[in-house]
Amino acid sequence: MILKNISIRQFRNYSKLDLDLNDKINIIYGSNGEGKTNILESIYVLALTKSHRSFIDNNLIKNGEENAIIKGTLEKGMIYNLEILLGKTKKQVKIDNKVEPKLAAYIEKMNVIIFSSEDLDLIKGSPGERRKYINLELSQISTNYYNALNEFEKLLKIRNETLKKINNFETVNLNYFNILTDYLINKSVFIYQMRNQYIQKLNKICPSIFKEIWGLDGFSIKYKPSIEIENFNKDNIKKSFETTLKENYEKEVMAKMTLYGPHRDDFEFCLVNDSLRDFGSQGQQKMAVLALKLSEIEVFSDYKKTSPIILLDDVFSDLDSMKKNNLLKHINKDMQVIITTTDLDSIDKKLLKRAKLIHIEKGKIFQKEVQK
Repeated sequence: MILKNISIRQFRNYSKLDLDLNDKINIIYGSNGEGKTNILESIYVLALTKSHRSFIDNNLIKNGEENAIIKGTLEKGMIYNLEILLGKTKKQVKIDNKVEPKLAAYIEKMNVIIFSSEDLDLIKGSPGERRKYINLELSQISTNYYNALNEFEKLLKIRNETLKKINNFETVNLNYFNILTDYLINKSVFIYQMRNQYIQKLNKICPSIFKEIWGLDGFSIKYKPSIEIENFNKDNIKKSFETTLKENYEKEVMAKMTLYGPHRDDFEFCLVNDSLRDFGSQGQQKMAVLALKLSEIEVFSDYKKTSPIILLDDVFSDLDSMKKNNLLKHINKDMQVIITTTDLDSIDKKLLKRAKLIHIEKGKIFQKEVQK
């Protein structure tokens, strides 16, 4: 798939930006603070309707404005005109100028994988950040996952409200509460299975990439559900979750919230049996995330039968020549790649020759077409 162009209005530091993109390599360069990362973020938001940097949509709207609009033309067998409006109180997406009421149908159109400075938060950050990440990745792959997650979150909110009422000795229909819990469990089963399947697929690829980059064996990603699951067949997950909720009913009433479920899951990056968060060097942590993202390219391509769009936000400056070459080895010539950098000297010379160069200076764009 290829993003042919991007149009930005009132997004971050941009009042207006229109940018044509090359089908293969695009390099956006300029000094710090010019808005290079904001362009990549706008592409990510156009694809996923959410930012990889901010939980709050209002942070994406330019100061003093009521909304931000991002548009792009996507080529994926067919041509799709995508558009997202981010308002202070609403979010609206369009496909070919028609409002798409189902976000799942919109998100499945365009797939992106981003490499950025925020990636270290996947290791160092909170479980919530890791859950957000894997939810966004799986939502790109599976509309069923996106829908199940949305329905789970709605049920979770209602169940938590009901637990508060029970705690406050308000009248609650316990049959209704039990039915609600059953629905929550059923939606959770699919989420657990999809997360486990995804981690398993990554673990078939990640260890060899990590060894290639860092030279060490034993890298893996461990899925840590908030309930004990011996194996991930449907009946076993359901039984385990039912037992956990029954045994901890009083505890949840006291806490006035659901304490177990997919919303409390975590993931851990390990080298042999040691957590990279606790025992890994910063270099190892960076390479672990790099191995994860490179593995995702293969997993996405396998699921979707087309390559995702790759966004590289100033990652080359931190890599030596060997690691740069290992990174480029996994980004094949059929992928569209959009790179930001402050220093063109950090980019491989062969890559520069094949790239469209986009220079940002004082908010203005200067484009140089790819060299023939």
